Amino acid sequence: MLFQRNFLSLALAAGVLGLASCNKGGGDFAKTKSGIEYKVFKNEGGKYNSRDINADGDATYKDRIGKIMALHVEYRTGKDSVLFNSRKQQLGFPVRVPLDSVRKAQKGGLEEAISLLQPGDSAVFRFNVDTIFAKSFRQPVPPFMKKAGKTMTMFVKVDKVQTRDEAMADVQKMQVEQQQKMQVYAKQQLKKDDVVLQDYIKKNNLNAQKDTSGVYYVVTQPGTGAKPKAGQIVSVQYKGTLLDGKEFDSSAKGNGGKPIEFPIGVGQVIPGWDKAIPLLNKGSKATILIPSSLAYGQRGAGANIPADAVLRFDVELVDVKNAPTQPAGPSQADIQRQIEQMQQQQQQQGR
Repeated sequence: MLFQRNFLSLALAAGVLGLASCNKGGGDFAKTKSGIEYKVFKNEGGKYNSRDINADGDATYKDRIGKIMALHVEYRTGKDSVLFNSRKQQLGFPVRVPLDSVRKAQKGGLEEAISLLQPGDSAVFRFNVDTIFAKSFRQPVPPFMKKAGKTMTMFVKVDKVQTRDEAMADVQKMQVEQQQKMQVYAKQQLKKDDVVLQDYIKKNNLNAQKDTSGVYYVVTQPGTGAKPKAGQIVSVQYKGTLLDGKEFDSSAKGNGGKPIEFPIGVGQVIPGWDKAIPLLNKGSKATILIPSSLAYGQRGAGANIPADAVLRFDVELVDVKNAPTQPAGPSQADIQRQIEQMQQQQQQQGR
């Protein structure tokens, strides 16, 4: 959970407003031959009416192959917990999906579901969780998804279908706007999080120090070793909880009780860890309080870490060591010598 990953990003590489009401009042789910349950609605004069789909799929999809679909999407577990909401977690910008022919191995997955949609459509898809992870995510079903039930639901609102050039121009513009929005949002959220953290520190009577980044830390057992430097490999035992005490991850559960190892200061973990761990001496135990903008931000992480969640980690810096020395590459002189040898061999062969 610490590492910068989100299984949802594997889905389409990548709140659908009004779709929840469509789900309630849109009649029974239809089903594809592969087992996907669906309801597709067409916007007609501002009203969403159910759209029938042929048993063999949408005949017009062949005209969209090779193009890019922009859509807003929300994923929910079998217990209706929100996993991902593009409107909120992408600051209102849609995700974009390349449209390609649906292979036999993709039947029952997200690719087939997307092929049923036309520009302007809204839809609700319900997948078998084992099927969707095997076919589209190509990874085992996470334990929390198994506990949540046998299905995963996707709510979709299609914005538009574009050529690749049109989509690329839109994406470039979106990236600039999104970066600006994210910076403003993170700055505002950091102030809100700091109020929450100060209140938490006061209520729990913690003697916390504050780093310039906004991270708070409490050394509960001082260490005597050196502090880690950027690029060094650190070994850390940890337990991560929300401020209400709910545990979402730990080295005991996620790494078999062994400390995790990673290079510090190079972006392989959440920013709050890269900021906080170098503040500790080897052998230290500490409590680290991380504002959301230095953790998982407005995206959150899975079902256990909501958007804008301030996190607590109880850690032990077990070890600090230098990264393995990388073998040096050939020098310019070595390369030149190899070229000369090859030329000599070619000349000899040509005699």
